[in-house]
Amino acid sequence: MMGELLLFVGTLNREAPYFQGARGDGLNVFSFDEAALRFRKLAGYPQVENPTYLSVSADGRRIYANSEVADWREGLVTAFGFDPATGRLDYLNTQPSLGSITAHSMISRDGRRLFVANYTVGTGGPDQSLVVFDLGTAGLSPAIASVAHQGSGPDPARQERSHAHSATEVLQGGMVIVADLGMDALITYSIGSDGVPRQIARVQTAPGAGPRHLALHPGGRFVFVMNELDSTVTAHSFDPATGVLAPIDSQPAVPAEARSGNHCSDIQISPDGRFLYGGNRGHDSISIFEIDQDSGRLTPRGFAPCGGATPRHLALTPSGRHLLVANQNADRVSMLARDAATGALRDTGAALPIGTPMCLKFAEV
Repeated sequence: MMGELLLFVGTLNREAPYFQGARGDGLNVFSFDEAALRFRKLAGYPQVENPTYLSVSADGRRIYANSEVADWREGLVTAFGFDPATGRLDYLNTQPSLGSITAHSMISRDGRRLFVANYTVGTGGPDQSLVVFDLGTAGLSPAIASVAHQGSGPDPARQERSHAHSATEVLQGGMVIVADLGMDALITYSIGSDGVPRQIARVQTAPGAGPRHLALHPGGRFVFVMNELDSTVTAHSFDPATGVLAPIDSQPAVPAEARSGNHCSDIQISPDGRFLYGGNRGHDSISIFEIDQDSGRLTPRGFAPCGGATPRHLALTPSGRHLLVANQNADRVSMLARDAATGALRDTGAALPIGTPMCLKFAEV
């Protein structure tokens, strides 16, 4: 296994009213030969419910899976151990997420904690937006701290209340930015030694933008946001001393005629920080932008077909040579070759057939 890539895939295995079928089988682990574009299944765990988002340690030995089940007032986060040498996947433990529609997570830079964002619909239950867990050899601790958002936005169908959609620790560590789709807000928290989130900054996006996922520039100066509701990508400067985000630029993620039927999804940045990629569900494309390294401003460089339908999640290989796309409604993970000089994407024709893929994460061994 040494020198190979591991690909962890979360798939939908329980119906939800806002998804179009559940044809998956839970959590899957594959080895991936990037030169040959070949996959080999190593392990699976079908018993985990709707692992729609995963966080994976850099060595692939720990996986934390969010369970997003529509009629639960509280989601779950499940910890797994994986042995790359034997391909053995072991259940460790499960903890309640303190909120419903558990949408996103991230392992802290120091590997000590897991930050979880709960989208949450309706009312009732713990209703926490950002939740912090300690990590250990036995899995997850009970939640050690949390914070709830209150607010709304102008879209009555999607912004009737707060909907935290992602929690992203900054490159410098110690601060987490939460994108709240329901409130059109990016909220920066300082995470102290006790794990308690303390709000230190907040910036409003455009009304009705619906911020979903973030990408961090490797230089640490810029933060890019995929806005689900108005199909835009925005660039912000970031001050690591204060946590303050300041808007720099905003660009449409799809052509004007496609905006009404599109919902943006994930966002990824190339390892060299020169290009940005965003998923478009509806337009079924990947937006390509070039990043000005001095100003952070974005230049559109066109679109590439996603190689399927409903591109929910994206993953760049560590080499940056390929972008993988989880095409939720095509039951297909497509493999797009990336031109490092121009940022252009080309469908290789190679794919991983898999039911309702929702999340892709790489690890190197």
